[in-house]
Amino acid sequence: MSDVLTLDGLTPDRVTAILQRKGHVPQGRIEQLTIESSRTTLISAVARLRLEWSLDADTRLPSRLFLKMSRPDLSRPDQNPELAAAVLKEVAFYDTVAPLMPPGIVPRCYDAVRDPTASAFHLLLEDLAETHFVVTEWPLPPTMEQCERIIDLYARFHAAWWNDPRLGVEVGAFADEAAISRWLENYQQRFTAFADRLGDRLPPERRRIYERALASSSRLLTGYRSRQHLTIVHGDAHVWNLMYPRGAADSLRLIDWGAWRLDLGAADLAYMMAVHWYPERRRRVEAPLLRRYHDALASNGVTGYGFEALWEDYRLSVIWRLAVPVWQSSVKLGPWIWWSHLERIFQAFDDLGCEALLE
Repeated sequence: MSDVLTLDGLTPDRVTAILQRKGHVPQGRIEQLTIESSRTTLISAVARLRLEWSLDADTRLPSRLFLKMSRPDLSRPDQNPELAAAVLKEVAFYDTVAPLMPPGIVPRCYDAVRDPTASAFHLLLEDLAETHFVVTEWPLPPTMEQCERIIDLYARFHAAWWNDPRLGVEVGAFADEAAISRWLENYQQRFTAFADRLGDRLPPERRRIYERALASSSRLLTGYRSRQHLTIVHGDAHVWNLMYPRGAADSLRLIDWGAWRLDLGAADLAYMMAVHWYPERRRRVEAPLLRRYHDALASNGVTGYGFEALWEDYRLSVIWRLAVPVWQSSVKLGPWIWWSHLERIFQAFDDLGCEALLE
């Protein structure tokens, strides 16, 4: 039997065995397991599990777990392989990176299993539904107070890995020149298809900006190649990929780690604000939140990184976020996702004078 869990294969004994094998259950066993709810998401299936333990079980054991697993229609490599690869990457994060993270940033993971040959996986995570909530209903942005707490969390997370000597050695991998060349060639091909798809809905001046960004790509990657001021980034850092605490004393948790990589910390901020927030609000809160992020980096031990460097990295990251709608279109996500992203990222590009970085 495969080690990857499915809803059909859930039994109290099997989940007990998993938790015992991972050292989470010193004594006792699950006597009853109930699937309280289940649903499919864009690239996975999720379920909330309620556990009833034997009388001799440790009272600190969880009464609920969150199960994230393969969607059957995405479990074959011919079914949107890039999305299937993203969920396997998330399992790798929980298996190798999450145990090294400072406490209070990601959910506790009880088990992480992947079967690359079948593009199948499961994650058994702590269930945060009773202590945390999704911060707003998409696409409504959070309040300023909520944004400040989110920025503080990202600063704490990024600072924990800032210029860490394990990056690219024990944790993650830096793209070498061959990988960079393949990525840029792939970007060019996807952009060509994207522009053909949009036709006159992509104005000539925006097409030229894409072409100039691609032509300037080698120079724009100078900071990445230097391996300075890099960290682990979430990679899909919109505000709905976190769980916000119901109480002031608890901490936020970042979820959905299928796009994590090594990069500039500003990449997460540009994805959160420039890609997802409409111009009026972004213009009003962008600079104060970047100031707050910079101050929080310093308070978490980051040195030798001035605000001017962060501002330039943020503008640079906005240029690279032009790729977001291109990629989303190419993996067959609906225009209801990427069409507004395209407009918002170009508004940010113009507002921040990013074209000057292409000269």
